[in-house]
Amino acid sequence: MKRKKLKTKIIFFLLIFIFITLSTGYILYSISLLNGIENRMRLLLAITLIMIWFCIIISSAKSKKKTKIKIAFWIVFIYSIGLCFGAYYINKMYSSLAGMTTSSTSYSTSIVTLEANKVDDIKKLSKGKMGMISDSTSIVGNTLPLEIIQKENIKNEVIEYDNFVEVINALLDEEIEYAFLPTNYLIMFNNMEGANFDNLDTKTKIIYTETKKVTSKENKNKKLDKPFTILLMGVDSELENLANASFNGDSLMLITFNPTTLSSTILSIPRDSYVPIACFPNQRKNKITHAAWYGEQCMIETIQNFTDITIDYYVKINFKGVVKLVDTLGGIEMDIPYSFCESNSNREFGNGTIYVDAGLQVLDGEKALAFARNRHSWPEYCGAKYSNYYSNDFVRGQHQQEVVRALMNKLTEVKSLNKVSEVLDTISNSMETNMSTSEILSLYNIGKDILAKSSGGSVDELVSMQRLYLNGHDATIYDPAMRLNLYNYVLYENSVKAVSDAMKINLGLLEPELEKEFSFSIDNEYEENVIGKNVTGGSSVKKLPDFTGDSEAQARSTCNSLGISCTFKTVTTGNGTNNTVIGQSLNAGYDVSYVNSLTLTLLKKTETKEVKKEEPKKVETKEEVKPEEPDDVDLPDVLLPSDDSDDDSSDDNTIDD
Repeated sequence: MKRKKLKTKIIFFLLIFIFITLSTGYILYSISLLNGIENRMRLLLAITLIMIWFCIIISSAKSKKKTKIKIAFWIVFIYSIGLCFGAYYINKMYSSLAGMTTSSTSYSTSIVTLEANKVDDIKKLSKGKMGMISDSTSIVGNTLPLEIIQKENIKNEVIEYDNFVEVINALLDEEIEYAFLPTNYLIMFNNMEGANFDNLDTKTKIIYTETKKVTSKENKNKKLDKPFTILLMGVDSELENLANASFNGDSLMLITFNPTTLSSTILSIPRDSYVPIACFPNQRKNKITHAAWYGEQCMIETIQNFTDITIDYYVKINFKGVVKLVDTLGGIEMDIPYSFCESNSNREFGNGTIYVDAGLQVLDGEKALAFARNRHSWPEYCGAKYSNYYSNDFVRGQHQQEVVRALMNKLTEVKSLNKVSEVLDTISNSMETNMSTSEILSLYNIGKDILAKSSGGSVDELVSMQRLYLNGHDATIYDPAMRLNLYNYVLYENSVKAVSDAMKINLGLLEPELEKEFSFSIDNEYEENVIGKNVTGGSSVKKLPDFTGDSEAQARSTCNSLGISCTFKTVTTGNGTNNTVIGQSLNAGYDVSYVNSLTLTLLKKTETKEVKKEEPKKVETKEEVKPEEPDDVDLPDVLLPSDDSDDDSSDDNTIDD
C-alpha cells in the first residue's frame, strides 16, 4: 500500500515537474524575444517566474499526502496553462512582426506571350524571338531572365530593349513572340498614361514565372531612440500578399521622427515628379513613379539622391492591407471636404464603385482607401453629385497624410492584447519593412511615451507634425520610352532645399534659423505654414523646340542659344517650304540636357531655269515690185499768191502735166 502511494506521489510529482518546467521555460523564452521592451520589468518577471518554479518543485517534493499533491497538481496544471496561453500570444505577435520584416527582396519575372499563341508552357516554346531589357542592373528585366534562359536551355533569339514599355509594344506589334516582364505587369502598365495597354489582360498571358530572393542592404538593428526616417510606400496590387518587388509608386510619403522632441515631418512626393532615377542608365530623369518598377531599393536611392536625406527604413503596405487595417480598428473618423466616388480596392467601378458623401463621418476600409487614392473626378461612372469637385496628385497627397494621422490616433485606442494580436494578424501579409523585429519592438517605448504624455488626448495634440510640400511647375516632356510627350511635374530646386532643410533640422543634422519677425491679424484665420509650398526658382527644363519651318539661320541661332550642336542634312524633295527645316532627328519636347547633337533636315529644291522656246524668225523675201501706173497722181498743192476771188483763175496759174 505504501509502495502504491509512493508510486502515485512520484507520478504526480513528475507531472508537476514537467508541466511547470515546460510552461515556465516557454514563457521565459517568449519574454526574452521582447528585447528592448520594459527590460527591468521583464527581468523582475523572469526572476519571479523562476522563484515560483523553485517553490512549486520544493513544496511538491516535500508533500507527503496524496491529497495535497493531487491538489498541487491541478493548481500547477491551471497555472501552466495560463503561462502557455500568455507565451502563445507573445509568440504569435512576435511571429507577425517577424513576418513583416525582411532582409531580402523577392523579384518575380514571367515569360509573357499573346493570348492567341497556343504555347502555354516553357517546355513547348516555339522558335519565336524573345524580348528583354538591356539594363544589366535590373534583376527583373535582365539578370533573372538570363538565368532562366540558361537554366531552361532556351535557344530562342533574344532582342534587347531599353525599357519594359518598348518590350510590351514589341510584343503587341508581333515583332517578338515572347517577352520577359515583371509578374505583376498588368497592375504596373494597364493604366499607364499615354500607353494603349488597357486590354493587356485579354491580349496577353503568362506561360512561366520564376521568383528570386536577393539579400537587401544590412539592417542597422538599433533601438529607435535617435531621430530616424521612414519611407512609406503604398503598393497598388490586387493581391493581398506582397509577392514581388515591382509596383507602382503611386503613394510615397517620407517621414522623419525625433523621439526626443516628439516632432515629425511628413512629405508626400508627387508621383509625376521629374527627378533623376537612380537605376536608369546615367540616372536619366523621369517620373518618380517609374523608379518603383525596379523595386524599393531603386525608389529609396532615387529619393535619397534628390532630397539629400538618408532613408533609414522603408515600409511597403498593400492597399488591401489598408482596407483590412481600418476595418480591424473599427473605422477612422474623417472630415470629407466634398462628395466623390472611386473604384474599389480591386479597381472596379460599376457594382464595385465606392461612394463617399461630404462631411464628418467614420469611414470603413474601402471608403478610407478611396479617399486616399482619389485624384480624378469620374463623371462617366458617378454622375454630377459625386463629380463636382477638383482634385489632383497634391490634393491626394494631403488626404493620404490625413488618413495616416487618423490611423495613428485610432491605434492609440488599442489597449487589449487580443486587439493588438488581431491588428498584427491583419497587416502581417500586407506589410513589409526592412526594420528588424527588435527595431519594431523598440517602437513600443515611443508609443508608451506618447500615451503617457497624451493623457487620453489625440496624437496630434502631442506629436508635432510639420507638413512639407514640394513645389514645382507643369511641363510636357517627350518620353523616349513611350515615344510621346507626357505630363511631368518639375520640382523647383529651392523648394526641394527648403523641404530638405526642414527634415535635417528635425533629424538634428542642421541648426534651425529663428524667425525674428512674426505678424498676424486677429481678423484673419490662422493658416498653417507649409514649408516649401510657395517657394519657387532654382530649376527649369529646357525643351527641344519644333524647328519645322525655320530657316537655316534661325535654326542655327536656336541651337546656339540651347547649347547643342546642330548639323544639317539637305534634301531636294519633301513637304514643306523651300529653304526651311522639314524634319529633326529628335522630337520636339525632348529634354535638352540629354541632347548632345541634333540633325535637322533642310529642304533645298533644285532651281531649274525655264528655257523659253524661241519662235522661228520670219525670213522676208524681196519680191520684184513692178511700178503701177497711177490713174491720177495727186500732187501737193503749191501755195501761190492769189487774188481775193475764188472762182476766177487765169491760165498762167495752172500747172500742166
